[in-house]
Amino acid sequence: MRRPFRAPPAQKTGPTANRDIRDPQIQLIDAEGQNHGVTDTAEALQRAEEAGLDLVLIVPNANPPVAKIVDLGKLKYESQKKAAAARKKQKTVEIKEIKMRPNIDTHDYEVKMKAMRRFFDEGDKVKVTLRFRGREMAHQNLGMELLQKVKGDTETIAKVEAEPKLEGRQMMMVLAPR
Repeated sequence: MRRPFRAPPAQKTGPTANRDIRDPQIQLIDAEGQNHGVTDTAEALQRAEEAGLDLVLIVPNANPPVAKIVDLGKLKYESQKKAAAARKKQKTVEIKEIKMRPNIDTHDYEVKMKAMRRFFDEGDKVKVTLRFRGREMAHQNLGMELLQKVKGDTETIAKVEAEPKLEGRQMMMVLAPR
């Protein structure tokens, strides 16, 4: 595939290796992990070629830079595997929403609370939304009491991240697991 017109040249990814090493002298570590001290880069390259491996800068900011004789392909493969494993372990926190009405029945409330506990066990945040319809707007205190009850029932397993607030015809509160 062709590069677009006037595009900057492609950047090399990964560590600096072999002939790309610009430093005249480096701290050399061979394939077995033996430290050979400060060595000329040309001599280190010669040793790497004799071993059939690559000379790779491990610590480029040191003085002198530290280079190791390793298989570059294997090194890149292992770093990709490590990054993939780290991504796999990473958990994204989702915000689950529980919708209620101010005059919710006790059984319905218990079912919603059970779902909320399950979300907290999975490590997700919960946004409790209370929807007012028609004349229910005149009784916002009932909605506030319901959200305070939710807050009280979940205080052992969750902390309030956003206090209950009214936005238009709905009141909302965000809870996060402890």
